[in-house]
Amino acid sequence: MSSLHTLPASISRPAALATNKVIRNTYILLSMTLLFAAATAGVSVALKLPHPGLILTLVGYFGLLFATTKLRNSGWGLVSVFALTGFMGYTLGPIISHYLGLANGGQTVMMAMAGTATIFLGLSGYALTTRKDFSFMGGFLMVGILLAFLAGLAAIFFEIPALSLTVSASFVLLMSGLILYETSNIIHGGETNYVMATVTLFVSIFNLFTSLLHLLGFMNSSD
Repeated sequence: MSSLHTLPASISRPAALATNKVIRNTYILLSMTLLFAAATAGVSVALKLPHPGLILTLVGYFGLLFATTKLRNSGWGLVSVFALTGFMGYTLGPIISHYLGLANGGQTVMMAMAGTATIFLGLSGYALTTRKDFSFMGGFLMVGILLAFLAGLAAIFFEIPALSLTVSASFVLLMSGLILYETSNIIHGGETNYVMATVTLFVSIFNLFTSLLHLLGFMNSSD
């Protein structure tokens, strides 16, 4: 009987080790890509590079995301993920330059960075310590992100500031949920590829930061 009781533990131990490896590799790669994106954004700001525009941004993002997905199980996947995050950092540079040029722009950017870090670390820490399963959020997040993305495009093309602010507020909530979902997904073995886990968390942080930047920039301009 005792051997029957110890069998599940012996089976789950390799799975737990594999999960811990994915978590460790994900956070190492995430840290590296965040630093790389910050560097490319800094260069973009310093050189005052222009924004590539909506079409090129979408083509570059989805093209590099597709390549990363295809190459995720090879060494080229690491090259692709740095290309993707570096490109996103470059597109972020002109956005930061815009806000730095506004009154209290530096304070706005720092507040957005602090808010993003606080939300990410708080939610990740909560998911890692409680080990709750947030897989039930998957369908809601998929539909919500798609709708918010389409609404964001509408806000750009039809120049509707109120809709744009609503989309930014929605993305803050959706990206917070995605951080919980993806961290839980890693913990419970739903995501075993650290490259794709890194991409999901990086995109969550990126969108969370830009959304907070938009909201805080609007509030500061209204003061």
